Amino acid sequence: MKLGLQLGYWGAGPPANHRELVAAAEESGFDAIFTAEAWGSDAFTPLAWWGRETTRLRLGTSIVQMSGRSPTSIAMHALTLDHLSNGRVVLGMGVSGPQVVEGWYGQPFSKPLARTREVVDIIRQVLAREAPVTNDGPHYPLPYTGEGAVGLGKPLKPIVHPLRSDIPIWLGAEGPRNVAQTAEIADGWIPIFYTPKSAGMYGPWLDEGFAREGARRTRADFEIAATCHVQIVKDAAEKAAVINGLKPVVALYMGGMGAKEQNFHKQVFDRMGYEAITGQVQELYLGGKKDEATALIPDELVDDMHIIGTEGEVKETVAAWEETGVTTLMLSCGSADEVRRIAEVVA
Repeated sequence: MKLGLQLGYWGAGPPANHRELVAAAEESGFDAIFTAEAWGSDAFTPLAWWGRETTRLRLGTSIVQMSGRSPTSIAMHALTLDHLSNGRVVLGMGVSGPQVVEGWYGQPFSKPLARTREVVDIIRQVLAREAPVTNDGPHYPLPYTGEGAVGLGKPLKPIVHPLRSDIPIWLGAEGPRNVAQTAEIADGWIPIFYTPKSAGMYGPWLDEGFAREGARRTRADFEIAATCHVQIVKDAAEKAAVINGLKPVVALYMGGMGAKEQNFHKQVFDRMGYEAITGQVQELYLGGKKDEATALIPDELVDDMHIIGTEGEVKETVAAWEETGVTTLMLSCGSADEVRRIAEVVA
């Protein structure tokens, strides 16, 4: 199992220590760095900026929001960065949610699975550069002939010859149908709340996708890149403090991300067996009672979602994650020393 450094997306301003984190990851044997985007900083620019100071690390997006760019534009970003990095790009993408897609990007959110399939197909056409790129689907028609078209659209091939025609495409997916489609059409999967206890739930969904005619991968060569926080502590008291410190983030995703009527993250927690509290957490969080919502998050959930313990406990738990099929652990780290320490113990 490989280690990836998750740099995430920015808060109110640019982080001050990402250069040091990336340098430590490069030196310490991490396999990749990943950047993200929400509705502020984008994923590609920081990856190019910090990636230029690396020679070995894979450069991944976790994740690019599909509605923020046309499929051909996403492909242009990927092939450009792949050339600049000498073939180290991993293109992670996801559909995001209706509040962001319709409220920020001004695009329709409906039919996310069909849209994903079209996006992936168009990107693969661009990267293959075998023929002018066309698409007959209703979501991203190429050439465009709909309302406002002047009728002069022409199918094109990229001017630049892609360095690799098989840049890995990983998809963020949460629900049963989305996970199955990911196993069918993608090279890897980026689950948001994958844990050893929930791994059995996802297995049949993945197997359904692998069994479909024309599936791109098998379980043997399919990547699963799970995100978690790894922290080495001295004793149980310090572990309890770390768990309490992570609860507000869990409460945010369970109760505050997405609309009340359609919070995909909440649905994942429901499937994980926490439906007894998810509705209440959401009600409190959306009502402005964030502390009360956070207080409902059980220790066992946070402990399952992350890897927190003494050095020996961390090694054992990492092995348990690997046994479930995880090929990459995406880790967020606060300092270069933490990056080195985790690499020393885990890798």
